[in-house]
Amino acid sequence: MKKYLLNAPKPDLITLDSLMAEMILDKALLLFRKEQIEQNIDRALRDGDKNEFLRLTGELKAMN
Repeated sequence: MKKYLLNAPKPDLITLDSLMAEMILDKALLLFRKEQIEQNIDRALRDGDKNEFLRLTGELKAMN
């Protein structure tokens, strides 16, 4: 016999909430990684490391 709860969340809402949470987390991780790359680009410029600068700018371009 099935039990019915009045305030039970609907499966579609649970799926939507999970998807939204995943999207927010993905966006936060992407922004964090971009900030790390930008800091490393600044360091490569300061240190005059052309190869590292080119590698990092290529990675940043690929993210956009």
